[in-house]
Parts: sequence; structure tokens; C-alpha cells
Amino acid sequence: MLVKERDPRAQFLLGLYVYGNPDSKMFDLNKAAPLLLDAAERGYVPAMIPLAGAYAEGKGMPKSLFDSYKWLAVAERWNSPNAGQLLEQVARELKPDEIEKAKAAAASFTFKTK
Repeated sequence: MLVKERDPRAQFLLGLYVYGNPDSKMFDLNKAAPLLLDAAERGYVPAMIPLAGAYAEGKGMPKSLFDSYKWLAVAERWNSPNAGQLLEQVARELKPDEIEKAKAAAASFTFKTK
């Protein structure tokens, strides 16, 4: 019920632990990633790290190190544990101009309210 109402915490839990868990009978990354994206876009910080991982690995989302870096930078701004360390890892795979663009995208990002 809460997922249908787009509760970000419920979306995160369903996306990460039900659809995103390989041990789940309902494992489906194509269902997990959009739930994580919607939760992250509306400000649920715990969804940002697994979403960045989905982008980095191209699992459930198109592979995009740019988007991975952007979400990690947003998560770091909101004090998500390990975001800084993960940013360094993704940065190794990006060109300096791509990093600057991703930082700018993260800095200008605003959460959705609906």
C-alpha cells in the first residue's frame, strides 16, 4: 500500500530487499532500480548508494558512471556513510571533465516533492 502511495522508505525497502536481493524469490533488478530512483529523487538518502551502484554496474539501469558519480555526490552532501569512499572509486573511471559535469549536476539537483 505504501509503495503505491510512493512512500520513499517503502520503495527503498521493496527495491533493495525484495527485488534487489538475489536470495529473494522476487529478485528483479528491472523492478528494483526504478523504485530506488524514485525514492532517491524524492530525498530518501539510503536509496542513493544502491542506486549509484545500479548505474555503475548497469544492473536495472543503463550503465552510467556519470549518474553513479552524481548520486554519490548527492549522497555525500547529505552525509551518507561511505559515499566519499565510493566517489573516489567511481572517479578513477571518469575523465576530469566528466567529474566536473557530474559534480555540477549533483550541486544543482533538487529533490522532487511529488
